[in-house]
Amino acid sequence: MRSSGRNNDSGRGNYRGAGNQRDEKQQRAGRPRPEERRYDVGGTGGPGGKDERGGPKSGGPKSGGSRGAAARGGAKGGPRTGAKSGPGAKGGPKGGPQRGRGQAPARPREYDAQVEERNRARHNKPQVKTPKTFGDQEGERLQKVLARAGMGSRRACEELIDQARVEVNGQIVMEQGVRVDPEKDEIKVDGLTVATQSYLFFALNKPAGVVSTMEDPDGRQCLGDYVTNRETRLFHVGRLDTETEGIILLTNHGELAHRLTHPRYGVKKTYLAAIQGPLPRDLGKQLKDGIQLEDGYARADHFRVVENTGKNYLVEVTLHEGRKHIVRRMLSEAGFPVDKLVRTSFGPIALGDQKSGWLRRMTNTEVGMLMREVEL
Repeated sequence: MRSSGRNNDSGRGNYRGAGNQRDEKQQRAGRPRPEERRYDVGGTGGPGGKDERGGPKSGGPKSGGSRGAAARGGAKGGPRTGAKSGPGAKGGPKGGPQRGRGQAPARPREYDAQVEERNRARHNKPQVKTPKTFGDQEGERLQKVLARAGMGSRRACEELIDQARVEVNGQIVMEQGVRVDPEKDEIKVDGLTVATQSYLFFALNKPAGVVSTMEDPDGRQCLGDYVTNRETRLFHVGRLDTETEGIILLTNHGELAHRLTHPRYGVKKTYLAAIQGPLPRDLGKQLKDGIQLEDGYARADHFRVVENTGKNYLVEVTLHEGRKHIVRRMLSEAGFPVDKLVRTSFGPIALGDQKSGWLRRMTNTEVGMLMREVEL
């Protein structure tokens, strides 16, 4: 029994000696001893698939735990060849940031700084100011401007453009979507200027006894009584005598009002005068040739007899002058005092059947004709 025991001990010793030699060979080859290998199943393996001592793992399950790999759809058994390592790999360095499933790796801060710098440089470029044209993208669509000016619905205004009836700054618009600046660009439809700005134009049939002022200190009835509750201040274009009836224009367009009353533009006004006859045949010639008044000659542009009943005559006188009481003084100087006087038209704007004391807003066509009359 003792000899067998000695034999067993010697056998063990031989085995241990062989094992020590084998361990030394493994250490020289860079492999850990079998008892020093670590089989982590909790997903806390070292970076790059190495064990705690820094030696590469071989023959064991993948770092990060076989159970975790199997649960994530990985292959069971030994480690995969070519598996990813580093910060982006599953089961990354111990103590590093843990990322959720499918989340993209973070970009370096230097890259984000470069992107931000490029964006700032792109938006900080000085804008090139192009000359103002009716096609500027900063304006409004032409059909919208026309519709707001009262030329019809947007669809109707688009048809006007399709029919080549609209021009902007002297150029006929041939396409939809052109943008304009209502405050600067000149827009015309059928050759007539469209008042696209915030201007107001009214025509009033002034009754007799109304003073041609917007306010009267004596408390008499005046033009301002017909335009109350207006947000924009209006003023009258020219004057009519207190006892003279007929059309008078009200607007807030100062330049238009100035030109309509300036002698240079010679805007004609037409009056109907009731006088007593009989009238000589050459009365019209006398008025056209000129009547001498205290402030100079006054000439009529047109004269005709409209109606005659016995000694009552209704005559029409057209002239472009705007001196005070000009029609009454001319007929009176010719020997025919005026009983009643009505102004029936101011330039292209006719009184028509508008009732006495009524105020109406002028149409865009009428405004366009007025502007063309004074070269606006």
